[in-house]
Amino acid sequence: MGEKIYLLLLLFVAELVTSVPLSPILQLSVSGLNEYDLKEAEEPEGIFSKIIKANKGNTMPVHDGDIMIIPGRSAINCARCLWPKSADGTVNVPYNLSSDYNDRQRYLFTIAMAEYESLTCIRFVNRTDEKDYINIVSGRGCSGFVGRVGGGQSVSVSRAGCMNFGIIQHELNHALGFYHEHMRSDRDDYVNIMYQYISPGDTPNFNEMHTNNLGLEYDYESVMHYDKWSFSNTSGQPTIVPKPDPNVEIGQRYGLSVLDASKINKLYECDVCSNLLYDNNGTLTSANYPSAYSNNANCVWLIRTQSNQVALNFVAFDVQSTPNCMSDYIRIYDGPTKNYPLILDRTCGSGLVPPIIASTSQLLVEFSSDRRVNGAGFKALYSTVKCGGTYFTPQRKVSSPNYPNNYGPNMNCIYTITGPVGKRVSLAFIEFDVEWHYGCIYDGLSITDGVNLRGPFCGEGAPKFISAGNSIKMTFTSDGSRQLKGFLAEYTFNPVQLDHL
Repeated sequence: MGEKIYLLLLLFVAELVTSVPLSPILQLSVSGLNEYDLKEAEEPEGIFSKIIKANKGNTMPVHDGDIMIIPGRSAINCARCLWPKSADGTVNVPYNLSSDYNDRQRYLFTIAMAEYESLTCIRFVNRTDEKDYINIVSGRGCSGFVGRVGGGQSVSVSRAGCMNFGIIQHELNHALGFYHEHMRSDRDDYVNIMYQYISPGDTPNFNEMHTNNLGLEYDYESVMHYDKWSFSNTSGQPTIVPKPDPNVEIGQRYGLSVLDASKINKLYECDVCSNLLYDNNGTLTSANYPSAYSNNANCVWLIRTQSNQVALNFVAFDVQSTPNCMSDYIRIYDGPTKNYPLILDRTCGSGLVPPIIASTSQLLVEFSSDRRVNGAGFKALYSTVKCGGTYFTPQRKVSSPNYPNNYGPNMNCIYTITGPVGKRVSLAFIEFDVEWHYGCIYDGLSITDGVNLRGPFCGEGAPKFISAGNSIKMTFTSDGSRQLKGFLAEYTFNPVQLDHL
């Protein structure tokens, strides 16, 4: 379509507000991802319906639902409304986060901000003494300024109604300089506005603007798009209808869309190689595959499926082999950024990589190459599974699905633990509570290292297991009735000579 995204920048001067900085992401548990259902409500209540509900009674002057305004000022386009770029090519956006948020809520901010780091050159950093910064507070409702307005500009994300992954990213995108997608200059080519279901006082929220769209197409999937029922005064009647297909979903709240990331990278002239894959299955390849990949590459693929856990299977792999993979390599992270635990550390050479299962619905693949020898690269297929995992990093914990809550019915989970050559895997159970029956014919856990097979185990205990080689596979199954707490185990990699301990 070759159209342009809608961008509107405001220049304001805001008063300074102080708060407490956010703890580093490395201090937070990856399991926190499971505590937030990014699809916590079904339509018709999408992001904007939630924002509108949260903003009822808000006395702060706003327009377009959640954009803060200062009386006497109007919207202008200005280069100084962008956050400045650092010498290393990144764009640092200093922020403070109010101490009003609890640890779970602070973690939600952390993972929402982390996605920008993987897909763009934007870096949200704890404020030290910067003059211009965003000050995130639990005010009345969800609102913020558009662009860098100067000083400590407030971003309100209420603890009561705005704690949603998509809402946080929506308000952060406003602060970066983006306005609502449905007000683009070309929006009438893509949506119909149903004014008959909009109260007169709310119609300014649907004004079409003269916008600079940066040469990118209209984005139904943008986290900045109103949902179909925003400001509707008639139950069950939409205010925005996509065309030509009225069933196209808008107002998603799962995270940045492909074009959201492209908009940011184009606006801020980010020199990044990033890819967002958000279907439940698909393919990823290195650049130019099956021809040789480029020199000096540094690319990431963020896989963010809508449910279950990401499963990744390489069908081809040819990356320059060097000692310790110091030149060209892939890395795979168990989460949306490089701050998350590694599933697979530097890997290179020829042959297939073992199947990978992430612990959540997000997984990050990193590929790096130097300026010399290269190979054909790689091709991988991704999909989803309900449970299981792949572990290469030393000394981690492994648990049954939903632990410490009860595991689900009809599970078939495979966990693969692989250590370095010359090491053996030592597995010890911290807790084990699986439905008991003679022979463990209903629920059970089996363990094999390719030579020895132990189990299945059920009941209230399982023995320590030490592998004959450097890898083990655990298979956990359950039937359709009676689910219990499951298991929590910890593994370590031990030298061969210590396997008798």
